[in-house]
Amino acid sequence: MNVLVSLIRRPEAAAGLSLTGVILFYVIFGGVDLTKLLGAASWINFAANLGIVAIPIGLLMIAGELDISIGAMIPAGSMTTAVLSGYYELPIVVGMLGAVGMGVIVGTINGLLTVRTSVPSLIITLGTLVAMQGVILAGAKLLTGAASVPLKAPDWAKTVFGQYITGSHQVIILWWIAIAIIAVFVVHKTKYGNWLYAMGGDRESARNAGIPVSRMTILLFILSATSAAFVGMCGAILFNSAQVSGGMNYIFNAIVSVVVGGVLLTGGFGSVVGIFLGTFTFAIVNQGIYFTQIDRNWSNLIIGAMLLIAVGMNENFRKLALSHVGKKKK
Repeated sequence: MNVLVSLIRRPEAAAGLSLTGVILFYVIFGGVDLTKLLGAASWINFAANLGIVAIPIGLLMIAGELDISIGAMIPAGSMTTAVLSGYYELPIVVGMLGAVGMGVIVGTINGLLTVRTSVPSLIITLGTLVAMQGVILAGAKLLTGAASVPLKAPDWAKTVFGQYITGSHQVIILWWIAIAIIAVFVVHKTKYGNWLYAMGGDRESARNAGIPVSRMTILLFILSATSAAFVGMCGAILFNSAQVSGGMNYIFNAIVSVVVGGVLLTGGFGSVVGIFLGTFTFAIVNQGIYFTQIDRNWSNLIIGAMLLIAVGMNENFRKLALSHVGKKKK
C-alpha cells in the first residue's frame, strides 16, 4: 500500500494513468488490435520527433518559462541545412552546424530578452516565432528563389540522422531515447535538476540562494531552440528536401505532451519520465485513432478531454506530494 501511495505522489503518475486509460479506451471502445497498435511505426516516429522537442520545453516549463518559437525553429533548421548543403552544395557538416548554430542564436536571444526584461517569455518567443517565420520565407526566396529546397545527404549522415530502421522506424527514435536518458540523469541526479525545480518554485528565492538563474534560463532556451532545429535538420536529411512551412503543430503538441506528462504550467513540478510518457500518450491518441473504428473527426475531442483530465490529475497529485512533504517535516 505504501509503495502504491509513493508511486501516485510522483509527477509522472498522471502520465502513466493517462497512457493506460487511452490504451484501454481504444481497446474497449475502438476495437483496436493492441499488437498492431503497439507495433506500428507511425505513432512511434511521431512520438520521437515530438519528444525531442517536448523534453526541453518541459524543462523550461518546470523552470517557469515557455518557448513557442519552436514552431519556426523546425523549418529554420530544415531550410538552413538544405540551403547550405543542398543549394550551395557545401559539405553536409556545414549545413548541420548551420542549423544547430541557428538554434543557439535564437535560443540565446530568447534567453537574454527573458532575463533582462520584464516581458513574459510567452510574448518574447511569440515575437521570435513570427520574426523567424519571416526570416525563413524571405531568406529562402532571396537565396534560392523557391520555398522548397532539395537536399542529398551522404550515406553516413543518412545512417546517423535520417534513415529508416527495419524499413519503417526512423533512426531519430534512438536519438529521442538517448536524449531522454541524459535528461533523466541531469535533472534527477545532479544539482542542476535541483536548481531547475527551485527556479520554478520561486525565482527570486533561487537567485538569493546562489543559483545562477539567468545563465540557467538562457541555457534552457538554447536547448529548446536547438532541439527544434535538430528535428528540422533530421527531417531534411530523411526526406531529401526542406520547406519553409511546417512546425507550427509542434507548439500545441509539445505543450499538451508536457502537461499530460505531469508538468504544471505554473512551474516547479514535473519529471523527465513524465514528459516521455506524456509524449507517448499524445502520440497514441493522435495516431492510434487510425487503428480504431472510431470516426477520425472525434480525435480532437479525445485530445481535449485527455488534456483536461490530465490537468486535474496533475493538480491533485501535486497537492498529494506536497502534503506528504509537509508531513515529513513535522
